[in-house]
Amino acid sequence: MTSNHRIVLLAHGSSDKRWCETFEQLAAPTLQAVSGSRIAYMELASPSLEETIAEGLTDNISEYTVVPLFLAAGRHLRKDVPAMIADLEKDHDVKIHLAPPIGENPLLGEAIKDVVTLQLKQTGTSAS
Repeated sequence: MTSNHRIVLLAHGSSDKRWCETFEQLAAPTLQAVSGSRIAYMELASPSLEETIAEGLTDNISEYTVVPLFLAAGRHLRKDVPAMIADLEKDHDVKIHLAPPIGENPLLGEAIKDVVTLQLKQTGTSAS
């Protein structure tokens, strides 16, 4: 990955600050491990995807990969986000790749299984 490329973790967004804090906690390990990566919100929270792209322009970033922190590709990822990306590419002369939603990655299923298994152990409940 070149230095003019940035990873953006995209969450839906909410006016409830606690909701956003949950996603920021989930994103923290990636933000620490992947140099220059950012979190952005599709709506209802800041920074927006547009604000994050504008910030990148001041850092001479011209290419982005948007990783949606969504469990599945519903209307937002099929229509709304691609339209936003098309507008941002046109308005800011950048290239933005939309990755599949994080929920489509089989590693997430394994992580959920691990969390459930740990919870069962902590409560002394059997998995079978």
